[in-house]
Formats: sequence, C-alpha cells, structure tokens
Amino acid sequence: MTRATTASPRNWKIPQISPLAGLILGIMILLICLVYSVTLGAAEIPLNKILESFILFDGSYEHLVIQTVRLPRSLVALLVGSSLAVAGALMQGLTRNPLADPGILGIESGAALAVVTTIFVFGSSSLSVLTIVAFLGAGATAMLVYLLGSLGKGGATPLNLTVAGAALTALISSLTTAILIVSQRTLEEIRFWLAGSLAGRDFDILLSALPFVVIGLVIAFVLGRQITTMSLGEDVAKGLGQETAWVKITTAISVVLLAGSSVSLAGPIGFIGLVVPHMVRFFIKADYRWILPYSAVVGATLLLVADVAARVLLKPQELPVGVMTALVGAPFFVYLAKSKVKK
Repeated sequence: MTRATTASPRNWKIPQISPLAGLILGIMILLICLVYSVTLGAAEIPLNKILESFILFDGSYEHLVIQTVRLPRSLVALLVGSSLAVAGALMQGLTRNPLADPGILGIESGAALAVVTTIFVFGSSSLSVLTIVAFLGAGATAMLVYLLGSLGKGGATPLNLTVAGAALTALISSLTTAILIVSQRTLEEIRFWLAGSLAGRDFDILLSALPFVVIGLVIAFVLGRQITTMSLGEDVAKGLGQETAWVKITTAISVVLLAGSSVSLAGPIGFIGLVVPHMVRFFIKADYRWILPYSAVVGATLLLVADVAARVLLKPQELPVGVMTALVGAPFFVYLAKSKVKK
C-alpha cells in the first residue's frame, strides 16, 4: 500500500514568466488602478459617466470633475511615481547602495528648499520657473552629498553616502522650516505641498513638467545596460571598457530631471524610490534593462494606490499622499538599514 506524499514547501516554485510578459501584466494592473483612481472622490461617479466624459463630453458637473480634477491628479500620480522609482533604481545601481533614494540622500529636500526660497524671496512664481529651480536645487544637493560622502573613511561608500545624505537632509529641512516660520505667506502657499500632495493638480502643472520627465526616463532606459555593468563594481565596468565617468554624469542628469520634476509636481514624496526597486528585484534580479521599466510601472501603481488610500481613509477629508508612502517606507528603511548596509 502506498502513501500519498505531499510536496514540501521547500519544493514549491513560483511560476516563472518572461520579463516582457510580466511587464505587460504590470501595465494592465496599472491601467486598472488608473481607472479606479479616477472613479474615487468626494462624489461617487459611476464608470459609465467616466467613459461618457471621454466620448460624449457635455460640460456637466460629473464630466468636469473627471476631466479637470480627477484625471489630471491621477496622471500626475502616475508620472511622479514612475519618476521617483526609476530615479531610485538608477541611484541604487550606480552607487551599489541599497538605501539610495532621492529622498533619503537629500535630493528631494534640496529641491524643496530651492522652491521655498524662491517663493519666499520673489513671491509666487510661474510653474516653469519653479520647475527649473527644483532641478537646480536637486542637482546642487546631489553633488554636495557625493562630496561629503567622499570625505569619509573609505570614500563614497554606501554607509558614508547615507550618513551624508541624512545629515544634509536634516540641515536642509531645518532651513526650510526656518523660512516657513519667518514667512507665514510662504507657509500658507505651500504647506500641503511640502507634505507631498497630489491635490489640486491640473493639466497645466502636468504639461509643464512632462518634457523633463520624458527626457529623464528615456535617458534612464537607454542606460540600462551600463547601469547593470556599474552595479557589478566600477573596477569591473572599467575592465569591460565602459566609460564610467560619462555613465555617472548621464545618470546624474537623469536623476536630477526625474527628482526635480517630481518635487515640482507634488512636493517631496518619500520612500517610493527606496521601496520599489527592491520590490522589483524579487522578479528581476540584476538586469537593469528590465529593472528600470519595471520600476516605472510598479512605482506609478504604488503611488496611485497610496493616493487612493489617502483619499478614502478619512473621507471626506484626505491625507497628503506623502504620509501614506511614509507609513510603508519607514519600516522598510529600518529593515534595509539593519540587513543590507555595509561599511
């Protein structure tokens, strides 16, 4: 008599699909989340009304809400989520630092300080001016973090860069807070934005940053093979004939474009760039030709879901989406700091 045997959990295998099929599946999930995001808000609008607003727009209240409020907000979430996730993946691959992220290394804080300072000194500025100012702040902060990290023992190690980024973030945040305390007008204009918010975003804001995001993403995707090589170590990359200096410069340009655009669109939203690349590596281990587009899709999906949660948890009031991403990202940051950072 034979006994039936059960498979050991150790022998279970996750079904494998091709990277392209997985990416297509991710895009389909993203589109579903996008439609769901457009349906949610203070007023319940059925799906058929959403479809009618695109096909037979009649200027009714529901159609106006969809076209001028919810759709732009959801598209901004998509753009910001993909930008931050790709920027984080680029930084982690280039520096081999598992904690690299536009927020943790101070790039978002630098962009935010530049925007706050501009509004404080010159008053309300145009969207194009604030976007350029955010780029300048992000770029200056990135260079300063790398310089400070290089001064430590062993050079720009992951630990040195993380410590330098944390210290500079604290300093920049203090300066930003000081400006807001001095200027009540500035605080009133951007206090919700500083927490990371997608509320009130329209197509004008979206279109002002769209060219910079597209350029940053194109550069990132073109660099996929080079970042894969750099992730093996700079010496290995040089041995394979790669021009590492040009890769670093081009990657920095892409990161500044993506992070600066994100800050100008929605303020400093943390942890998307940290969490998403690690999520993607559960499926794509080391090939940045796939990690980068996967990060774009997963980052956009994650921020859309976070924005939906921010709208429904305290309905009819809403939370800044930056609060929702922090709730997920902060414990993940502690886990990575304990398990993966090496001197």
